[in-house]
Amino acid sequence: MAEKVRCINPTGISEPVDTYPLAPRLDTLNGKTIHFSITGEPDITIPLEKKLKKDYPKVNWTQKKTYAPSPIQLTEEEMKTTDAVILAVCW
Repeated sequence: MAEKVRCINPTGISEPVDTYPLAPRLDTLNGKTIHFSITGEPDITIPLEKKLKKDYPKVNWTQKKTYAPSPIQLTEEEMKTTDAVILAVCW
C-alpha cells in the first residue's frame, strides 16, 4: 500500500493586497507636489532628501516619517493634491 505524502507550501499564506493601476508619467516635475514617505531609520535618507531638494528646487516636497514597518497612509486630501510619491524603506 502506498504512503500518503502531504506537501506544504513554504511561502505561507499571503494576505490579500489592494492593487491599483499605474499612474501616467509626469511630463515635468516643476510645480508638482511630491510626497517623500520614509519607513524605518530616517537618518539614512537625509542625504537623498537634501540632494532631491537641491536638484529639484521647483518641486513642492512633503514628507512623513515613521519607525514602523509600514508607511503612514496619505489622507484623502493629500491624495488629491499629491502628484507623486517616493517610498523609502530603510532597515
